[in-house]
Amino acid sequence: SASLDHCGPAHYPDCMFKQPGPAPVPADALAATLASFGRSRMLPREAYVDPAVFEWEQQAIFSGWTCVGHAGDVAATGMQRAVGSGANGMLLVRGEDGRVRAFANTCRHRGHELLSCDATAKRRSIVCPYHAWSYKLDGSLRNAPGFRDVDGFEPDEFGLAELRLVDWHGWLFVDRTGQDSDFAGHVAGLEDVVAPYRPEDLTVVARHSYELATNWKVIAENYQECYHCSSIHPELSRISPPASGENLELTGSWMGGWMSITEGAETMSLDGRSGGVAIEGLSDHELRTVMYLVGYPNLLVSLHPDYVMTHLMTPLAVDRTHVECAWAFPKEVAERPDFDPAYAVDFWDLTNRQDWAACESVQRGLSSPHARPGPLAPDEDGVYQFVTRVARAYRGA
Repeated sequence: SASLDHCGPAHYPDCMFKQPGPAPVPADALAATLASFGRSRMLPREAYVDPAVFEWEQQAIFSGWTCVGHAGDVAATGMQRAVGSGANGMLLVRGEDGRVRAFANTCRHRGHELLSCDATAKRRSIVCPYHAWSYKLDGSLRNAPGFRDVDGFEPDEFGLAELRLVDWHGWLFVDRTGQDSDFAGHVAGLEDVVAPYRPEDLTVVARHSYELATNWKVIAENYQECYHCSSIHPELSRISPPASGENLELTGSWMGGWMSITEGAETMSLDGRSGGVAIEGLSDHELRTVMYLVGYPNLLVSLHPDYVMTHLMTPLAVDRTHVECAWAFPKEVAERPDFDPAYAVDFWDLTNRQDWAACESVQRGLSSPHARPGPLAPDEDGVYQFVTRVARAYRGA
């Protein structure tokens, strides 16, 4: 795993809760992106290299429903984990009622962080390390030292600021501003696709962290096509034909499609064999394919016959993105003392690094003032789904 630091200054300005206007990108370039497939162009260069566009995205795209981790990260009662920093910092807490809640990571006394970014704790209460104000696991104020006899002090007025959170199949999604649409609309059309794999019942066994010198959208676009696979992924191409499969038409914010596993192979691994077991209850089609989904904007989900892999993206700057890759397996396999997830982890770590080299090269190329939006190949209809979704957001839709 690469070394990383994704807990630096946040990018949201003080006006983050105000709906921003259209993105600072050329309107004619967006019109070209939104043209019909086969006649369209990629997003304008500014979308990948202009810090002002990145700041706009933080306000308009990443302030709505965004994946912040896995429910297993706060599995036990009293588990607490800090995610992000500054304006987008939050504290995830598993309460005594079994619910996971998200709170703004700021004490109601003087604003000190309750936990530092990526720190974890397991306590019966939430305690600020600065002046020892403490809160119940539901966010209500438990104790404010020295305020017991202060006239007019009302503890009920100083609970933590709770954020909208949904636990969907084991992934935690937070709407930081509370202004996004209902979550059901965000994932419309996905339940029948995801539910058969029962990701909420799987166990995360391995994680890799990467910090990439590229814009977050370049990573998502790369994930949405296999036009490049025969060029840079010889291992993958032996197991899954690059031209196989088709993309889904979904009504929500997500997008994606499936690809076939070649005859004689069981899963995506270097030799095509599985070191685990198939997820119980999958259909014949699901056992012979891998479903690749973009949980817009920052979660990439790969549903395999025997494991589920996710890439969680955290944009750090216009040209820098942190990615955490996690592999989850059926519990009966994960609990075996001799189970080795390397068959899946090694395959995708190799494939990831091939992709990362390509994505970073794309970013360097787009940094050229001579870069211009190119056309999309017939096999890049998945990229078209993604860039038109972004372009509509840039227009304020």
